[in-house]
Amino acid sequence: MASGTLGRHLVACLLNVSEARRKDLVETVAKAALYNTEAGVKQEGTTVLNIFNDHGYNRSVITIVSSIHFIREAVLSACDKACELIDMRAHAGVHPCMGAVDLIPIYPLGEEVGVQDCAEEARAVAQGLTERVQGTSAFLFGWADSPLQRGLAHRRKEMGWFKKTPDLQAIRPDVGPQPQRRYGLTGVGASPYVMNCNVTIDTQDITLGRSIATAIRESTPGGLPGVQVLALPHEGAVEIACNVESLKGDPPGYLAGEPWPSFSIDSQSYCHAPASLITARVAELAEAQGVGMKGTALVGFAPHECRGLAEFALSQGIGEFWKEQHRIRM
Repeated sequence: MASGTLGRHLVACLLNVSEARRKDLVETVAKAALYNTEAGVKQEGTTVLNIFNDHGYNRSVITIVSSIHFIREAVLSACDKACELIDMRAHAGVHPCMGAVDLIPIYPLGEEVGVQDCAEEARAVAQGLTERVQGTSAFLFGWADSPLQRGLAHRRKEMGWFKKTPDLQAIRPDVGPQPQRRYGLTGVGASPYVMNCNVTIDTQDITLGRSIATAIRESTPGGLPGVQVLALPHEGAVEIACNVESLKGDPPGYLAGEPWPSFSIDSQSYCHAPASLITARVAELAEAQGVGMKGTALVGFAPHECRGLAEFALSQGIGEFWKEQHRIRM
């Protein structure tokens, strides 16, 4: 099959699981996306591009890419394994979380798949998870949350995700029973691609970190469009952890001096703030307070890079691409 054909109908799931300190466990979850353990066969047309482990947060992000026709089974297989191996009653970490499988976002990777297609798959994944693993429950966000299409930050706030100890008994999930401490609660949704960009500043002053987070947040006048952000203690410093949502149309005129990556879905153009712009804005605000930078990390990839790597991995038959990516330069 030609790589151009392989590139059709691709979607990405950036699966967030509440474990990072047992890397073998996380890799077992990733492999479950690639191999149907019951049948003992490889999932068709699926690759795991990346595993991002964060020890301090005790959270990992597994980048699964597949045809939309196969993504449901790949994701459910990984979730099944994660729920078997991760017990939220024993979880500890700095990053807020509510579920053993904390987040299942599904994104289209090109013109061939629409966001509504991903929303249908997300709803099917939420239903499938609660049927396969008895006791799991889910809330829906983005395009999967029909007809309201409430965003992830909005739904997380409603569910108490930002609280230090969420009250599971007060939560009314969209799918499944009342959340149990064993599995917690999983967010499942769909949207245009959301990039994760974490910028670390060289301070332990969380109050300063929060002021910077507030300044760059989309909801703040003068903030960066599409940027949702938390400031969290991280390995002796403070991390400005950003979800960078894709925006319809062209970059905002007042920020268009720097190239904004763009792509198209359903003949609609989208763009997102570049990591370099976010880093520069954080650096400027930190420097004004006499604080330096420690670095920037992308959790996974930008949309174009994700699609390009997936097409390459699938054309070469590489399922466990996360093991190969450091020696392969595109």
